[in-house]
Amino acid sequence: MAANTYTPTRTNLLKLKHDLSFATLGYDLLDKKRNILVMELLNLVDQTVDYQNHVDDALKTAFVSLEEAVLKMGKMKVFCLSSAVNIDVDIKLGSRKIMGVSLPVVATEFVERSPYFSPTGTHFFIDNSIVYFKEALKLMGRFAELKISVMRLAREVKKTIRKVNALEKIAIPEYQRAVKFIENRLEENERDAVILLKKIKERLESKTSRGEVHESFHP
Repeated sequence: MAANTYTPTRTNLLKLKHDLSFATLGYDLLDKKRNILVMELLNLVDQTVDYQNHVDDALKTAFVSLEEAVLKMGKMKVFCLSSAVNIDVDIKLGSRKIMGVSLPVVATEFVERSPYFSPTGTHFFIDNSIVYFKEALKLMGRFAELKISVMRLAREVKKTIRKVNALEKIAIPEYQRAVKFIENRLEENERDAVILLKKIKERLESKTSRGEVHESFHP
């Protein structure tokens, strides 16, 4: 949008000023949106890192407990006991919005039908394994929620930054240049009009003066 492509009229000046005001307002809103999204993104990134560690620790604890159970009772017996475990997992997916961005909400619930097996001849490590794996699964649901949220927010932040930069470095400066160009041209036109009127007035006065002199020497 070149400034000199606009005809220097007051109508165009008013339109450009309105567009400039609208673009400036859009920039302010997008800039605030960007700041909020960046803060939320950084917060989620920190949580994601924490949950990554929690998931790693929970899985490690669960597998260590399972290995202990295998050592105490044998692989075949642990396998048979695992077949008797009757737990339904209900993973509910919801959503929440931050500045118009839809983020997932994952809730993991368990419906248990214990006891799964007789405590006789079993070791507490097998019970611990069930508890630890359930905890790990809950953490993994939350971890997945955070990772997807981070990816969606990162994409939105990138889009918002592009829009903010386009307004700040291209649109707004071009509108400002166009407004300045028309204002300068209108001022020049007004000055030219004033000078022209002054010359016309001087010429009329000069003609009037010559006419009066001519009449005074008429016999």
